[in-house]
Amino acid sequence: MAGNYRAGKAAGAMIACFGAIALAGCAANDATAVKAPAAAGDSTAGGSTQAGQPDVNGDGKVVIGVLSPGDINDKGYYQSFVDEAEKFATSKGWTIIKRGSVNPNDALNAARALCQQKVDLVALAASELRDAIPASEEPVCADTAWYVPSMDNVQQTPKITISVDDANQSLLAAGYAAGLLMQEQGVAKAGFLTGPEVDFTTSAARAFKAGIRLVVPDATLVTTFTGDLNDSAKAKEAMQAQISQGVKVVYPYLGGAADAATELANANGVATLTPGTDRCGSTKPKFDISVLFSPGDYFAAALESFAEGKLQMGVKKVWQLGVDPFPTVKLCEDKPALKEKLDAFIADVGAKKIDTTAEVKRLGS
Repeated sequence: MAGNYRAGKAAGAMIACFGAIALAGCAANDATAVKAPAAAGDSTAGGSTQAGQPDVNGDGKVVIGVLSPGDINDKGYYQSFVDEAEKFATSKGWTIIKRGSVNPNDALNAARALCQQKVDLVALAASELRDAIPASEEPVCADTAWYVPSMDNVQQTPKITISVDDANQSLLAAGYAAGLLMQEQGVAKAGFLTGPEVDFTTSAARAFKAGIRLVVPDATLVTTFTGDLNDSAKAKEAMQAQISQGVKVVYPYLGGAADAATELANANGVATLTPGTDRCGSTKPKFDISVLFSPGDYFAAALESFAEGKLQMGVKKVWQLGVDPFPTVKLCEDKPALKEKLDAFIADVGAKKIDTTAEVKRLGS
């Protein structure tokens, strides 16, 4: 699903976390690490690593607890988080306890319940569940590590590791990639299809439009808000309306409804992008561009650090386009000339030759 990192951004497939899509603390990665104060007003102290990682509570086993505000079977953003956790846990002989569709109002009690089950790591799949974080300071969760994806709405504390990216970077690059396809096809109208009209979706649409206009200056973007990231009927209706308006590239920035919308686009020869995960190998539906800001990718990196006993609490991991493996954008078809341009754009963002925030402000309105 898009944005639920960004849904967590997104409501997190989106991010795109969805959108808000945020992410993992990985000691081995070169992305920016921001240290949190050990106490209010202390900005000099660094993070801390609990003794015994990954068996933090010392009971002879490793248990990872995951709480998600979304459907963990959505084939997108939220599911990627759980899938990566299960894949890694299985390889290590660990146990996963997972709970999806957690109401944010119940986040605190849900976290306490996980801690009562003797988990070693509490992982929130999206920052909508930030109200769970006070449990990290309570005796019931004393012997746990905490992983929290975030936008800018989670306060750093000494008991949690925060993982974050900049949605402007991945969405601007997504738009740039879409613009390359549009330029190749000689078209100037694109579509953006998403759920509720909220900050993470409206900002994503602006960044996507700005990226397109870096390549096709006179491009227009038809934006549709269905009100629901997971309602396939609404998504298909909106997709059909956009197709009728002549769009040739559409971004289904959705959750569980992404596949239904994309299948309709496929049937009408309209190019599409993924909302967070790599699905270039998918044939039903087929995607033309994979936009990768999956919370699962970031979480997998955090689990690697946790397994090595290096996952620090009290720090923020900032993932950067063109610097780290994720976020990134890739073309699904073999188009060497377009790939060269896209790769150069991503590298320029990483080298700070392109100010993504400024470009979104300049071209996204």
